[in-house]
Amino acid sequence: MANITAALVSELREKTGAGMMDCKKALVETNGDIEAAIEHLRKTGAAKAEKKAGRTVKEGKISAAKDGGKGVLIEILCETDFVAKNEKFIGFAKEAATRLIASASGNGDISAQAQELEKASLTGMIATIGENMQIRRVLRWESAGAIGQYLHMGGRIGVMVDVEGCNDEALLIDICMHIAAFKPAFIAPDAIPAEVMNKEKEIIKERDAQQFAGKKPEMVEKIIEGKMNKVYSELCLMNQPWIKDDKTSLSKLNPNLKVKRFVRWEVGEEA
Repeated sequence: MANITAALVSELREKTGAGMMDCKKALVETNGDIEAAIEHLRKTGAAKAEKKAGRTVKEGKISAAKDGGKGVLIEILCETDFVAKNEKFIGFAKEAATRLIASASGNGDISAQAQELEKASLTGMIATIGENMQIRRVLRWESAGAIGQYLHMGGRIGVMVDVEGCNDEALLIDICMHIAAFKPAFIAPDAIPAEVMNKEKEIIKERDAQQFAGKKPEMVEKIIEGKMNKVYSELCLMNQPWIKDDKTSLSKLNPNLKVKRFVRWEVGEEA
């Protein structure tokens, strides 16, 4: 029977991140063979992960990483806010985002692919920390222009934007901060679906019916179009009052900028 020293337990713990008692048990099971103990912890970690899989995950972290024109936004859920603030959990989320830039493929939703690629790493984290975890959703974008990213409230909110006509990193972060704060629904008026546009116009017609009384239909339509500008300033990223100067907008601030797509996530929000 090998002598399981504190130094040996510490070495295994350093290599695996597993708990002290789990490390000691693994070394006892493998007669002090540290490589076999690592394998043992991996196997038992998978079993523990299966047992924890049914437990509710409602907290978590959004993380982001980018490399040139590639960017990843990832949401990983856990059971408690305590773990969501754990440095190992935060580090795992960041490392997973970085790995998926290179290891994954695709230009859009890669959630299923990411879950498969990160399965072993996630199982290891579950075994180490002792809570159920879930990679809920992942976006991987490849841009011909530039990617901007921003995490707010310690990763409770995550934003990613894909633009052309701008390589100013500070402005990209500002755009993401604006999206985080003002929650635009669309990029610009021409991106609003016809059914949404028609609904907004009907609301204006009913709300301001007295104002339209006796006016010709073409005049009514002209007035409604004017009133739609307020709707655009509420719903559209390019038309909203700018976060750093509410007397202007992003479309006026940088007329050459083209926002191709953006996303704003909050941890645990309904999909």
